[in-house]
Amino acid sequence: MCGIIGYTGHQNSVPVLLEGLRTLEYRGYDSAGIAVFEDGKIKVAKEKGRLDDLVEKMKSEGVPNGHIGVGHTRWATHGGVTVKNAHPHAVGDVYLVHNGIIENFRELKAELKGVKFNSDTDSEVLA
Repeated sequence: MCGIIGYTGHQNSVPVLLEGLRTLEYRGYDSAGIAVFEDGKIKVAKEKGRLDDLVEKMKSEGVPNGHIGVGHTRWATHGGVTVKNAHPHAVGDVYLVHNGIIENFRELKAELKGVKFNSDTDSEVLA
C-alpha cells in the first residue's frame, strides 16, 4: 500500500519526510521517493527497494535541502518495480505523488497524443 507525507515549515523538510515515511513502512512498499523545493527548483530523489536504499542513494548523489517537500512510498500496481516508476512523477512544472488506481489510464494516455511518458505507471497520466 502507498503512503504520502508532505511538509512545509521552518525545518529542513527531508528529515521530516523520511521520518514520516518510516512511520508508514508497516504498510508495505517497493519504492520510495521525495521531491523538495530547493533554491527555486524542485529536486527529486527516488529509489526502488526500501527507504534505507533511498537514504543511501542520497548520501552518494546528494540530499535535497528545502523547507517544502513531499514524500511517497509505492506498492506497484501498474508498471514494474523500477526507479522510473517510483513517485514522485514530473511532467513540466507539475510534480505528483498519487495513491490509488486510475482504471482508465490507458484510454487517457491514448488521448494525450504526442505526450512523452517517462514511466509505466497509471499515475503519471494525471500530471
